[in-house]
Amino acid sequence: MERLSEKTLHQLLRNRGLKATRQRDEIVRALWEAGTHLTVDELYQRVRRENPRIGYATVYRTLRLLAESGWASARRFGERTARFEHRTEGEHHDHLICRGCGKIQEFENDRLEALQERIARREGFRVLDHKLELYGYCRSCAGGRKAPFPSPKRRAGGAE
Repeated sequence: MERLSEKTLHQLLRNRGLKATRQRDEIVRALWEAGTHLTVDELYQRVRRENPRIGYATVYRTLRLLAESGWASARRFGERTARFEHRTEGEHHDHLICRGCGKIQEFENDRLEALQERIARREGFRVLDHKLELYGYCRSCAGGRKAPFPSPKRRAGGAE
């Protein structure tokens, strides 16, 4: 999916029997410009700086609509509260989540994606979607921890 245009958003809203409003446009713009994973509260605070009249319920309903329509995705990253990010068709990334500071780092790896596809094919499985979340400590938080970055060792069977 390309970036959600105003025209596409308005059509999506009409299809759901909802009004296209400037407030909803501002919410979508703020999510796209954030460049990070936001909770409903964090997005609400951002859009309120620009437009204090935007209500929490409007932000929540707009995010839910975007997620249901595939224009945004909701992830929990081991938390109770969902975090949202915009989605773009054909784009995929995975996440490294720091248990120390909460930093979420995105990464892409073509070899990893190819391996997942080979495994699914071998098992006769048709993948519709997937997510990979690796939990640990970023370099900053791992500083005082014992052996934070062990050197990789070969395991039996040749896997690393």
